[in-house]
Amino acid sequence: MTSKGNNKAPRRRKSVFMQNRELSWLDFNKRVLDQGASRKVPLLERLQFVSIFSSNLHEFFRVRVGSLTDLALLKKDLLDTKSNMTPTEQLDAVYARCHELYPEQEAIYEEIERRLAKAGVTRRTFDTLTDEQRSFLDTYIQDEVLPFLSPQVVNPRHPFPHLENGAIYIIVRLIETVDKHKGMSRAEREMRKEIRRVAKNLGADGVTLGIVPLPHQINRLIKLPGRGFNYILLEDALEAYVRDVYSMYEVKHTNIICVTRNADLDVHEGADESDNDYRDYMKKILKKRARLAAVRLESKHKLSETVSEFLLKRLNLEEHQAYWTSVPFDMGYAFALPSMLDKKTRNKLVSEPFDPAWPSCFDREERIIDQVQKRDVLLSYPYESMDPFVQMLQEAAEDPRVASIKITLYRLASQSRLAEALIRAAENGKEVHALFELRARFDESNNIEWSQRFEEAGAKVEYGFADCKVHSKLCCITLATDKGTQYITQLGTGNYNEKTAKLYTDFSFITTDKHIGKEAMRFFHNMGLENISREYSHFWVAPLQIKENVLNLIDEQIALAKNGKPCGLFFKTNSVTDRDVILKIEEASRAGVPTTMLVRGICCILPGVAGHTKNLRVFSIVGRLLEHSRIFGFGPHDDMRIYLSSADLMTRNMDKRIEIAWPVEDEHARKQVIHYIDTCLADTVKLRELKSSGRYTIPMSQSRGKHRAEPFNAQEHLIAEAAHKEPKGKSHSISKGKKK
Repeated sequence: MTSKGNNKAPRRRKSVFMQNRELSWLDFNKRVLDQGASRKVPLLERLQFVSIFSSNLHEFFRVRVGSLTDLALLKKDLLDTKSNMTPTEQLDAVYARCHELYPEQEAIYEEIERRLAKAGVTRRTFDTLTDEQRSFLDTYIQDEVLPFLSPQVVNPRHPFPHLENGAIYIIVRLIETVDKHKGMSRAEREMRKEIRRVAKNLGADGVTLGIVPLPHQINRLIKLPGRGFNYILLEDALEAYVRDVYSMYEVKHTNIICVTRNADLDVHEGADESDNDYRDYMKKILKKRARLAAVRLESKHKLSETVSEFLLKRLNLEEHQAYWTSVPFDMGYAFALPSMLDKKTRNKLVSEPFDPAWPSCFDREERIIDQVQKRDVLLSYPYESMDPFVQMLQEAAEDPRVASIKITLYRLASQSRLAEALIRAAENGKEVHALFELRARFDESNNIEWSQRFEEAGAKVEYGFADCKVHSKLCCITLATDKGTQYITQLGTGNYNEKTAKLYTDFSFITTDKHIGKEAMRFFHNMGLENISREYSHFWVAPLQIKENVLNLIDEQIALAKNGKPCGLFFKTNSVTDRDVILKIEEASRAGVPTTMLVRGICCILPGVAGHTKNLRVFSIVGRLLEHSRIFGFGPHDDMRIYLSSADLMTRNMDKRIEIAWPVEDEHARKQVIHYIDTCLADTVKLRELKSSGRYTIPMSQSRGKHRAEPFNAQEHLIAEAAHKEPKGKSHSISKGKKK
């Protein structure tokens, strides 16, 4: 019963076919970690998957845990619409789940390290150094490291410093020695004693710590002499030498720590009242982010009771928010290791390298602009290269017929030939209209720098809407020809980033269709006016159209199922969190619509729940490449109506962002997409299936058995296919009107 005067609505019962977003994401990251545990993955790539798991978790704490922490303070009774959990309950579940994941990560990491050592790649600790290596390290630390150190003492006279987000520190418990006070007068010694007494009464506990920030000027990976490839990480070396730094003290306890801070800033708050340029306002916001509240403390060893109590108190953290692990906090070095090894060793420890293939639909000797005017083109990254699109922009920058280039920019590479081509076009007098979204989380600084360069070159630069991020991927080149105005329009499911285009699977569609070109120009016109419109016939543009049209087309399939006609649904997306879409998919399943989903990350709908989602199957691929393309399919396999999109099935994408979905009407392009879907779902190596329990398992078709098929890795197959090599195994189709 509610207490007298409490008008809060009764708590809703948890849905049996939905799960919490944050816990689903942690399950996704566990699938990343599973790649680190897989004996089928080369050793250095296993190490890299452990690194990705760590960096993913770091960002998760900064953004999602940070956001929940704010909600727990400001809206503590707000219920998650899928799991019916309060922010505090979600936080408790997240911290508990991470306490389960840390030991798993540590065990996998240590097993990889043992195997790498046998292969001749050894990460050393100070205790395992040979005499030769210790002598080398002594000299290196003295000559190359100590001059860059900035050691600090924390005691009643020196305040606890701000520990930067993600920075690595050596921390030392210190005891002041008698020798340290030699030469002091009795009055000075009594004064110091009184300061410690007052500090203890104020809660400073009289603890003396030494804190040494890891110097960013020094390479963290120190190569050591010896047979094979030996190295030690800078923080491990410094922990051993820190006693020399604090030689005037007795060192009681040493450790390595790292603090994670909330990075989920409201970039809108105060923007309207700011007198500054929006770009300057964003710079101020980024500075503010660095000092937000701590949400996690990591240490290499278990902290002593004294140091733990001191740090947690200063960081305003609880014991369950602290983790200790032998896994390095920053494992970015795992991606540098292969290039540091000799070729023979490297070839044993990594997969055969691949570069995206030049698309077979393009002749290298002919201008891309001329070729795309003959036919529509659908490129599949990273199997096919982004280079033809970049080359097309380079040609456009010099082509006298080109009047304008308009483009949306969300994430650019720090070194970008694409951006340089656009800048060159502006310098050549072309009208270059770049719609920059500065709020691409953790890429804001890079976007700010590029937007400044665009403006300096004479381009017209605009920023995203006040209430909606512009996340769509659209480029339109306008040509003034003897035959009148012509358009070359490109639509993508992923960013204009040459670096990620080699790692993320995405589609890029290029067409000269005049109707689509005019629609693209209308889009840019509306963006300039901050007009969120639904006046599009070819495009679906969020936040007004994508969700509405997805729900309507699911309704069509429900109607077909109820009339006993062929029907079906297919969705490939990064995440599924939107409650309206989830409820509609559940309704479709109850009506008998066979539905297949390929969801890389968060999936808040549970398949196979009797009476709700029995006709739904959900799969996921976590492999060498990051599955990033979004595909919406309506109808049975052989008659599927296909849309490609920049939007995930998430509330933020469909209700709070400017996104585009577009139909695949060209028959050749449609067959390409169907082939891609079929190939992914035929995977017998990386494919996993989500069960009603919320856990992922190996699908039945992959189970060990007497007649088990030859292993089929969809991504490797598509790599070989694009390179015109003989693919291993054969692609299979989904049964007509059925799920795989």
